[in-house]
Amino acid sequence: MTAVAVVGGGCAGVLATRELLRNTDDRVVLIEPDEPGGGLAYGAARPWHLLNSRAGAMSADPSDPGHFARWAGCSPDDFLSRTEYGRYLRSVFSDISSSAGDRLVVRRSRASGLSATGVLLADGGEVRASRVVVATGNPAPAQPAARPDHPDYIADPWAKGVLEAIPSDVPVLLVGAGLTAIDVALTLTAERDRDAPITAVSRRGQLPLTHTAVAASPVGPVLDDCTTLRDVVRAVRAEAARAGDWRAVVDGLRPYLDQLWTAFTPDEQEAFLRHLARPWECHRHRMAPTVGARVATLREEGRLEVRAGGVRSISAPPAGGLLVELEAGVQWFGAVVNCAGPGRLPGAAGSFVRSLLDAGQARVGPHGLGLDIDPYGRLVGADGRVQRDRWLIGPLRRGAKWETTAVPEIRAQAHNLSIPVE
Repeated sequence: MTAVAVVGGGCAGVLATRELLRNTDDRVVLIEPDEPGGGLAYGAARPWHLLNSRAGAMSADPSDPGHFARWAGCSPDDFLSRTEYGRYLRSVFSDISSSAGDRLVVRRSRASGLSATGVLLADGGEVRASRVVVATGNPAPAQPAARPDHPDYIADPWAKGVLEAIPSDVPVLLVGAGLTAIDVALTLTAERDRDAPITAVSRRGQLPLTHTAVAASPVGPVLDDCTTLRDVVRAVRAEAARAGDWRAVVDGLRPYLDQLWTAFTPDEQEAFLRHLARPWECHRHRMAPTVGARVATLREEGRLEVRAGGVRSISAPPAGGLLVELEAGVQWFGAVVNCAGPGRLPGAAGSFVRSLLDAGQARVGPHGLGLDIDPYGRLVGADGRVQRDRWLIGPLRRGAKWETTAVPEIRAQAHNLSIPVE
């Protein structure tokens, strides 16, 4: 019986473990210091933090799209809370644990590196395994260049209690205007009256757009004659104009994104990242309708302001709080919360991924967005050789792939772990 070590017990780790136990005879050792099924996205969420995908897209079972909606007793069109989805993942893991018997072992420890025979643990132990699946989630968030070492600067909004400790009568600056900033704004205004305003600042000043209450059928644009990034942009815009609902076209494009991404030249990929990535993310990763309505109300009431531009400097006056130089001038904030998306490697690598890079067992992938992989998802070492028994799933595939952060794609990657490639 082959032993497979899965590093990480969040969504990707749970799905990988499930597929390996269901579709192979392998013994699986899941390495995770906390309870499997939480992870950053679902373990630290609050009840008002909703999934930004409909329940019908969130099944853990690739052969049963309605599994999550039935488990939750809801419509496939509903947007449930992330805490509910965390409970679902823990239920899925409990089910596979019950049926796997001694084929599943959970090591409540943190992985510190790879050895020739398996995975090294921070507690000094080792998990011996012939195959390793790295499922550690996103890189650390990007930090502004002006980041201060100050208690009123919150580098990680998901750290326990940090948002609740911000007084309700001080203005707050959110660095970033994506889904994390939306989550933070909802938390700051959810449980108590907040008299002071919240300002979100990002380079473009664009918030995520909003889902419709009922999904339209996806419409795939005609891409047969598209050979460049410019061709693809023209085709998508033309199809959106014909369809009358850009959401249907964005959703219809999703199955082709990895194929398009890998067909672009490195210069085209860089041009996309520089000019189109943020507008695309706003259209692709949308807010649930009720969240969008809440955000619109906050803006109408003047409680949330969104500005374009960057943070030029942050300084700490003796009286407390932070003075932030924005494009419109210097402003005082009682707290500054970093809500930026994932940073680039190697700087944003977590300790385990950094150990792989330092040891030459992995290398940084295209544009620093993740780790390099072969077409099957196996890690590529610093010497350019494929690490045949070391696999990567989840957000750290980005760069080599593009659409690799959402449950449907991670679910498919997990399933493919059980399919022999040679």
